[in-house]
Amino acid sequence: MSKFTRRKFIQTTGIVSAATAATGIIGCATKATTTSGKTETAKAAPRKKIIRHYDKRRVVVIGGGYGGAITAKYIKLEDPSVEVKLIDQNANYVSCPLSNEVLSGDRDIKSLTFGYSKMSKNHGVEFVHNKIVEINAAKRYVKGKDGSTYYFDKLVVSPGVSFKWDAFDGYSEAVANKEMPHAWKAGPQTSLLRKQLLAMKDGGVCYISAPPNPFRCPPGPYERAAQIAMYFKHHKPKSKVIILDTKDRFSKQGLFKQGWAQHYGDMVEWVSGAEGGILEGVDSKNMTLIGEVDEYKGDVINIIPPQMAGHIAHVAGLTDDSGWCPVDQKTFESTIHRDIHVIGDACKAGKMPKSGYAANSQGKVCAKAIVAHLNGTSVEEPSYVNTCYSIVAHDHGFSVAAVYQLQDGVILPVKGAGGLSPMDASKRVRANEVQYALGWYKNITSDMFN
Repeated sequence: MSKFTRRKFIQTTGIVSAATAATGIIGCATKATTTSGKTETAKAAPRKKIIRHYDKRRVVVIGGGYGGAITAKYIKLEDPSVEVKLIDQNANYVSCPLSNEVLSGDRDIKSLTFGYSKMSKNHGVEFVHNKIVEINAAKRYVKGKDGSTYYFDKLVVSPGVSFKWDAFDGYSEAVANKEMPHAWKAGPQTSLLRKQLLAMKDGGVCYISAPPNPFRCPPGPYERAAQIAMYFKHHKPKSKVIILDTKDRFSKQGLFKQGWAQHYGDMVEWVSGAEGGILEGVDSKNMTLIGEVDEYKGDVINIIPPQMAGHIAHVAGLTDDSGWCPVDQKTFESTIHRDIHVIGDACKAGKMPKSGYAANSQGKVCAKAIVAHLNGTSVEEPSYVNTCYSIVAHDHGFSVAAVYQLQDGVILPVKGAGGLSPMDASKRVRANEVQYALGWYKNITSDMFN
């Protein structure tokens, strides 16, 4: 609901009395000093000065993904008078959700790519293409790679994740960019992994190394195995996908195993941490993974590294010893730096998973909290939602959904709300869930970028 703010009242009446100005309610003094040094009494508070005062409320949002884009838009929806800059190092955003379908050949990168022009035109969000390299919390500015400085009253940081490149001996960003892509940030890495799958011989083996918790998109590695198997089934039926996992359990485990067996037989294999799935190093020259128990030679190797908050969050001192950003889970304001809010994958958000939909929900909660702070009103009690779809075949999908609430300062699931797709669902229900996933993607990206 639109708020009837003091600014809107002023704009409606067009009149401010000197008596009202003298009370200091709207921040105007009764006397002013001229350029000549003389002091004279103000007859009235000029409307122009009031508008300039409110226009100084500046919000900068770093990161134009599922969290940042929606936060920028919804701040403007809540209060159009707030100046909002959305800054991202990429001119366009490439969606991670549904990017696994690029590996099966069901989707291309173009269908995952979005620009910011419609949001800017429709809602007045100023998009800035720049890479932020510095955040100065004390002086309230951020600085871009090109030297540009952007001042803020409130800052939102939504940087996603960065990778622990030193997690395995012999692994590095250079190795990921050439021999063993992570493809956990959609775009060139996704295209590289697809290219390697196309070039792989029939009868080859694709290894996926799944990271420890917490990480972006908990069901993602297991959906990826299914999408790669889908490609193999139709084009390279003698090939295999083997998941080496640091964990002994994973998200939607029963549903994935059921789907793999139903559609791909023994083409997909999962090796738990206890069974030898934990890696110690890599030999990229010989395309070999060195595990605690054994060594694994592959034709295509997809290493999804252990993760932490995006790089800029560490530069700005927004992280704790866990590598993630602690926040007030009601407003997502950093508990380390005041007036800086951290949302999405980078923050510690109670029991919410690190997913696109979770970031979207957090962004909307954060937007309302920021506008409330700027307008001096109370912050409403929030609620949060998440739904995560997984597609294992053209007509086979399933999901997990949850509603969350704040309990003693921690985001926790509401008992009895949401749930997991049933193991005994009919073929029709499974097919419908695929359509729900595609509909969800269409709706959420439209909400973000239009």
